[in-house]
Amino acid sequence: MMGHEHIRYINMIEGAGIDAIADPDPGMRASAAAAVDGDVRTFESHGDMLSAGGLDAVIIASPNHTHIDVLEDVLSTNLGILVEKPLCTTLADCDRVVSLAAGRAAPVWVAMEYRYMPPVALMLEEIQGGAIGAMKMFSIREHRYPFLEKVGDWNRFNEKTGGTLVEKCCHFFDLMRLFTGSEAVRVYASGGQDVNHLDESYDGRVPDILDNAFVTVDFDNGMRASLDLCMFADGSFYQEQLTAIGDAGKIDARIPVPADFWPGADETHADVILSPRFDKNPQSRPVPVDPNLLTAGHHHGSTWYQHQRFIDILRHGGEPAVGLEDGRRAVLIGAAAEESIKTGTAIEMSH
Repeated sequence: MMGHEHIRYINMIEGAGIDAIADPDPGMRASAAAAVDGDVRTFESHGDMLSAGGLDAVIIASPNHTHIDVLEDVLSTNLGILVEKPLCTTLADCDRVVSLAAGRAAPVWVAMEYRYMPPVALMLEEIQGGAIGAMKMFSIREHRYPFLEKVGDWNRFNEKTGGTLVEKCCHFFDLMRLFTGSEAVRVYASGGQDVNHLDESYDGRVPDILDNAFVTVDFDNGMRASLDLCMFADGSFYQEQLTAIGDAGKIDARIPVPADFWPGADETHADVILSPRFDKNPQSRPVPVDPNLLTAGHHHGSTWYQHQRFIDILRHGGEPAVGLEDGRRAVLIGAAAEESIKTGTAIEMSH
């Protein structure tokens, strides 16, 4: 799904194009090639694609557990890299990638596209402009549908995803770091697999991924953040709601479910609501997005905005806005949350 989303957005960017696709699955390779505007080379393996040459940059949108093997090969080239989240499924693999990339000239960008959702970007701009005073608390609620079907249903098992709180929620832990401007020092989580996938079996194995959780994160500047995740809340109109509270007020960003999961829904109804502390008249601002961007992907156009920034540093130089250390720390918090659920204890963080 994400590979196709990247293709559709790159098709829309002037002066950019998809030159080659590598995918070991014949069906996905063919459907991805069909989505490209213009001619495209196809390969069964990323190694064959790299050997053929002729590329400026590589987008890695393969299953989570394959990131480490693909990155080991691509990092030995001089190509720019945009790698989908999570960076890797384990902290050890993240550390290896950071080590392999040391001293490398070409950029490596970790695809934390939630940063570029227009309502999220507007919310952060308002906070940084002092709209709520000094921020103290930050919360994220995601109430949504279950994990989608993927090739081979690789996303049904912790060993291939890193666990739900790594696979799905590293986006949110990245936002927590971005909004608080600090690093996590303690993580406590409670969660379980209570509804989804319990009637499924793969070679005699039942999926083991969490479908709901509460996560609390303490940060080194004294701020705290929380995540409320439920993946059997299919009836929710707003998929995500972000709330930041400061000493002078609070601000919310509400993001609807993608329209293809809720027929008739209008994604332009995302909004940001500013509620000054002593003012009984909240200020609501709709956040319109180009309908073409909404229909090209599932992330409110954010992947397109992300590509604009990635291509800019490929053309003109500069550092990725979301680097390997950002990707590593998002996995670190997610892994700590998974461990907290397993042990029933708060996890003290070491960086």
